Amino acid sequence: MSNPTQIEQLIERVERLLLRYEELQRTNALLAEQVETLASERDSLKSRLSAARGRVDALLERLSETAGADSNKGTA
Repeated sequence: MSNPTQIEQLIERVERLLLRYEELQRTNALLAEQVETLASERDSLKSRLSAARGRVDALLERLSETAGADSNKGTA
């Protein structure tokens, strides 16, 4: 039986396809997990950036108020 029949060839091909499908499922699951991790990290960084911007804006406001008060003292 050195010459596989068409059925045997088909069976072998289907088995290889099933193995490849399982491998792709595992790869997809790992990639989905990475996407979730990166999305979470991105959201955390956005939140931190927003908080930092708020602090910088508050400092700039205080600086402009201080500068305005100082200029009023000089004219008075």
